[in-house]
Amino acid sequence: MPETRKPRKRGFEIRAEKDKEKRERRKKREEEREKHGEEAVPKQVPKTIESMQEPDETYVYSDDEEVLDDLVNDEMSEHFKSELVPKVLVTTSPRAKLRTWKLCFELKKCIPGVEIYSRKNVAMKRVVKQAIEHKFTDIIVVHEDRKRPNGIALIHLPEGPTAYFKINSLKYTKEIKDAGESTDHYPEIILNNFRTRVGKTISRMFECLFLQKPDFIGRRVITLHNQRDYVFFRHHRYDNLLYV
Repeated sequence: MPETRKPRKRGFEIRAEKDKEKRERRKKREEEREKHGEEAVPKQVPKTIESMQEPDETYVYSDDEEVLDDLVNDEMSEHFKSELVPKVLVTTSPRAKLRTWKLCFELKKCIPGVEIYSRKNVAMKRVVKQAIEHKFTDIIVVHEDRKRPNGIALIHLPEGPTAYFKINSLKYTKEIKDAGESTDHYPEIILNNFRTRVGKTISRMFECLFLQKPDFIGRRVITLHNQRDYVFFRHHRYDNLLYV
């Protein structure tokens, strides 16, 4: 007698069985809660990359006096101790193309007090030297590859530090549907999830680009969110309508 094989289940049949088992488990948990109370069956928490990752030893906590003292006395402390108005120079890599210059003007809309400098073939050392002589506090250099911006170098003057960010995704204002217009008001700065020692330094570098006196009348917000080694940047204006 030839061996008879059971017919293989199709994908949708397997999914239907799993969904049925899932519904039965959920129903059983609800019955247990009704019978013994909410605390009898703990609610399931979904697993995410953030919840599964191991604690980082470089996290800075509010009671870490040594690290906080280092931050108070770092290269950027002068910006936070005084009411120094930031003066930011924006330039590009040599012979930059249209889309790179477009990003420079987008940065000018976001950061008050920006001056754009056409670098041409001037060496970076000379640019930094001249910027210090003209009392600039920071330099932003937009790099490009194949006629498109692919990175940004942020230099704090006069003694550093310097950070480099690779551009992963970029959308200009005109590419956003129903985008509004920017104003000259000083924006509110929101920095999220910069919790490590390096993250604290990076967040302070971002803060040095803006005056520490936001003008809330303009309803402008700059958000910088750090997640999974990516920094998400967003510039927006919120609605001031009050719903009752």
